[in-house]
Amino acid sequence: MRFRLTRLVILLAVLALAVPLTAEAQGKGTIKIATQSPLSGELAALGEGIKLGTQLAVEKFKAAVEKAGFKVELVPFDDQAKPDVGVANAKNIINDKDILAVIGHLNSGVAIPSSEVYKEVNLVMISPANTNPLITDRGLPNVNRVCGRDDVQGEVGARFAKDELKVKSVYIVHNKNQYGQGIAEYFQDTSKKLGVQVLGFEGTEERANFDPILTPIKAKNPDVIYFGGEYPQAAPMFRQAREKGIKAKFMGPDGLDSSELVKLGGDAVAGMHFTTVAGGVKEYPKAKEFADEYKKKFGKDPEPFAAQAYDATAVALKGLEAAIKEAGGKVPTREAVSKATRKVKYSGITGSIEFDDKGDPKKATYLIYQVGKDWKDNKLVKRLEIAAPAAKKQ
Repeated sequence: MRFRLTRLVILLAVLALAVPLTAEAQGKGTIKIATQSPLSGELAALGEGIKLGTQLAVEKFKAAVEKAGFKVELVPFDDQAKPDVGVANAKNIINDKDILAVIGHLNSGVAIPSSEVYKEVNLVMISPANTNPLITDRGLPNVNRVCGRDDVQGEVGARFAKDELKVKSVYIVHNKNQYGQGIAEYFQDTSKKLGVQVLGFEGTEERANFDPILTPIKAKNPDVIYFGGEYPQAAPMFRQAREKGIKAKFMGPDGLDSSELVKLGGDAVAGMHFTTVAGGVKEYPKAKEFADEYKKKFGKDPEPFAAQAYDATAVALKGLEAAIKEAGGKVPTREAVSKATRKVKYSGITGSIEFDDKGDPKKATYLIYQVGKDWKDNKLVKRLEIAAPAAKKQ
């Protein structure tokens, strides 16, 4: 009996120590981190990767904020890759005062109008994937990204086509949205500067029958067809081009950086090249543990931008930690979190992250791949580390 009493006393003592710690971890309330990315629709594979990468990072790095007395919670939003949905979500996000950071978006055309809403309350946004220069060139103090930019990526692609593929002519097609048309224009501008003949430049929202576009392309016989946009349009267009007997090489930007490209395009896309600001996790030696944990937890390999979302979330948590400390342990303001996040210096799984004055990473990674018959067989043919362009004078 005495032995049982002793064990009971020990148990009660342990519980007495544990309860205050639990209470302390949640005693000051909840801090939420939101994601905005397409979780439904044809770009859901990439959007879900952003959400899941963020989820892993929250679980991995929330301890410091919880030690300060706050529960950390992830709240995912589905922007459906549509600007109006993203803006509607953004309005709901800023009305939830517990949300102190946003990780997203996938599409620049959604991120730009949504970030104008975040700006109203100085809510920090860190993008793992948005490459349009306007993301940061507007000079918003709350908007940052951990990836590269389309003005650089477009130039990288055009120089590769000229110098490595030795092409003399290109035909450029884009999807008419802010991202696709934008990077197509950057590719076109550099191609012209390099003396490559641009045989055509046109936009289309077609998703099934590309014959009206491909017939004139076949007649002009370009060395390369470049598609500015995402894989759901690019893959069937390239497949139909091969079926039509067009022999041109194919190229595109990071919107094609998804295993879905091969599933939709089949043999037609094997051997083509694309540029990207993300790439596979195998290109980042420090990302192996992340990739293993991701596959163990979610039963699949991480899509491009999942690792970037992981790093973006880690940066957000560092910013939160610093802002809480500056606030004397109290809930920080959104403006304080934005200011603290801009100052974070972080060594992540995709590289060192330090923002410049406009929210770009001081150096970003640009990769060029050749697509294999299976996505895991993609070959990295070039890797560049390039500084962000300086802010343009207004």
